[in-house]
Amino acid sequence: MTAAPFHAALADGPPGGHAQWITTSDGVRLRAVLWPEGRHGTVLFFTGRTEYAEKYGPTAAALAAAGFASVAIDWRGQGLSDRATANRLVGHVDDFAQYQHDVAALLALLRDRGLPEPLHLLAHSMGGCIALRALHDGLPVRSVCFSAPMWDIRLPAALRLVASGLAEVARLLGQTHRYVPGTGTRSYVLSTAFDGNVLTSDPEMFGWMQRHLAEVPDLGIAGPSLGWFRAALAETRRLRPLPAPEAVPALCVVGSAEKVVALDEIERRMTDWPQGSLQIVPGAEHELMMERPALRRAFHNAAAAHFRANAGG
Repeated sequence: MTAAPFHAALADGPPGGHAQWITTSDGVRLRAVLWPEGRHGTVLFFTGRTEYAEKYGPTAAALAAAGFASVAIDWRGQGLSDRATANRLVGHVDDFAQYQHDVAALLALLRDRGLPEPLHLLAHSMGGCIALRALHDGLPVRSVCFSAPMWDIRLPAALRLVASGLAEVARLLGQTHRYVPGTGTRSYVLSTAFDGNVLTSDPEMFGWMQRHLAEVPDLGIAGPSLGWFRAALAETRRLRPLPAPEAVPALCVVGSAEKVVALDEIERRMTDWPQGSLQIVPGAEHELMMERPALRRAFHNAAAAHFRANAGG
């Protein structure tokens, strides 16, 4: 494991943040960022599609103030981790099972570095899909906090049918690396005006995200590939009938203005989670950790309280 680039000034996280390269069992080089100081345990950040570790600096700072260390991973195909195709901007993966290799490499890093226990999990959007699979595979965390988890993608039925058919044709033709039609070939935050965006109602945080990618373009990716789309639908379909992991207490927070992931599937899943609770935040968009200051503070406080309440053996 060797040092990797980390843009601490952009991240605005707690002191001591640093990055390492880690390698998965299938040979993919990933970047992990550690904020290692915490007396109450360590929170794993499972980030969303298009995201990168620096984006979680303010959340790491809030959790550090509550006594938690944290670690974030750039999934394969995004951030500074290895990209899957020659086009660095397309967000591509062949199968969501590949992300579980990334999870295993992250756990190996935690064991190697001896970060404080117990472990907790904070999973946003696509990270929530990866997290649910990892929990079923025995991820050793004491509790989980979900932010707008991608347990299904919000799509009109007709568009879902057309896009699914197109993704299958692309597979047959060996063209799964192509963009999903209608998605951008530039990063969403750089190609979209604040008015009408689906991520946040806070113009300052939207501008903060724009500055990140303007200053370090290599952190960004653009639209998903047809292969990613097909793999995402397949994984959410496989996860749907599985029971909730009974042994893991779960807090799920989602905005009432959610437009990216399917709110009805979140409500169904959390209703059936034995130790689960759901908070719907009035007026909030997809990214609770990038929302207006009061909403960010409320999310961070709720997550820290949930982790503290479930720290016992």
